[in-house]
Amino acid sequence: MDSPRPSHSQPWLDHWLETVRDLSALTESHPMMDAVIEEIDGRMIRVGNQWLADFASCNYLGFDLDREIIEAIPAYVDQWGTHPSWSRLLGSPVLYEEIEERLTRLLGCEDTLVLPTITHIHMSVIPLLAASGTIFLDSRAHKTIYDGCQIARSKGAAVKRFRFEDPEHLEELLKAERDPARLVCMDGVNSMTGNAPDIREFAAVARRYNALLYVDDAHGFGVIGERSPDETCHYGRKGNSVIRHFDETYDNVVLIGGFSKAYSALLAFIACTPEVKALLKVAAPPYLYSGPSPVASLAAVLKGLDVNASRGDELRRVLCAHTMRVLERLDELGVYTPNRSGYPIIEIPLSDHRRISEVGRFLFDNGVYVTLAAYPLVPKVDVGFRVQLTSANTTEQVDTLLAAIEELADRGELRLEGEEASDTVEAAA
Repeated sequence: MDSPRPSHSQPWLDHWLETVRDLSALTESHPMMDAVIEEIDGRMIRVGNQWLADFASCNYLGFDLDREIIEAIPAYVDQWGTHPSWSRLLGSPVLYEEIEERLTRLLGCEDTLVLPTITHIHMSVIPLLAASGTIFLDSRAHKTIYDGCQIARSKGAAVKRFRFEDPEHLEELLKAERDPARLVCMDGVNSMTGNAPDIREFAAVARRYNALLYVDDAHGFGVIGERSPDETCHYGRKGNSVIRHFDETYDNVVLIGGFSKAYSALLAFIACTPEVKALLKVAAPPYLYSGPSPVASLAAVLKGLDVNASRGDELRRVLCAHTMRVLERLDELGVYTPNRSGYPIIEIPLSDHRRISEVGRFLFDNGVYVTLAAYPLVPKVDVGFRVQLTSANTTEQVDTLLAAIEELADRGELRLEGEEASDTVEAAA
């Protein structure tokens, strides 16, 4: 008698496949998901035979295409090779020290430490700062912050969520908390709404209850900075982060940022006190064990700091002008977007989340490449697409984007101001 055929069912895999079913189907069938980009020409990209204007890039200042930066890199590679293979504990090329010194001056903080990625920082630094205390986590904080908090929880910390953009709710939670060790984790410029929280309010609440405020400004650093009477646009000057933009201090504040967006280089940083830096150099796994950033990235940051000082404010002016064109046209069309800041992340929700594939296909066929925000990446009521502007986009490319948005609005595909998405009830269920 034949033995029963072994079952290959894997319940854990089946569970996750069902959870991401919508996204998996979109990824398998849609040219704008998991796409292979075969060629670039400025902010034009080629996928298969289709050339598209790229509005999915996070290279806000266009440093990825900047000839001054590109031409500076080979000399560093000639001197240092392609990759310093030591962990930073064993050996730090002087390039790291130069970056930290210049970055500290730009941010106006006491000290900085650079590590390969923001994800590395969240996974290692949040558990160290939280210890066995209590973390107060913004309910819409980036997934990597959330994951860092879960690691801290596994090591003995408690985690409590406060409502997005609600410092009063944070204060209620802090006021009721008996644990004296308190860490507040949140984003600076939000990666979906494009808005920044009022850092002054959150910092005041944190200080009032002796909590340490931990801010991830991945999308703000390089884009917004200190305000000045001679600023070229409302983004401010120098691109030195949300903390300086709100004229805040670093008292009881730890700032996390990255160079992978505005500076187009694989590197991240934590702005902190010398005491915290000393702790991280003996306790943070990325400093102790991780492979470092490639020499080309370190070189791109160093030259990028030069370009930021000499031309950065003009690049931010162009970036702001592109962004305001899109936002003003959305306003004229009555199309809803949560962006109220004028920063270059513009989320455009659909009137019906089930139309995401058709809308994405329309954009692709009309030469526009965007970030599709599908369920479960976002709740069904927020399904749509995200436009990210850069200073390297051209006026003609923005024209192409606006023409496509206007056609989608005429077809009734985009949610209007004051209109509830058709899937609100379904999402709530």
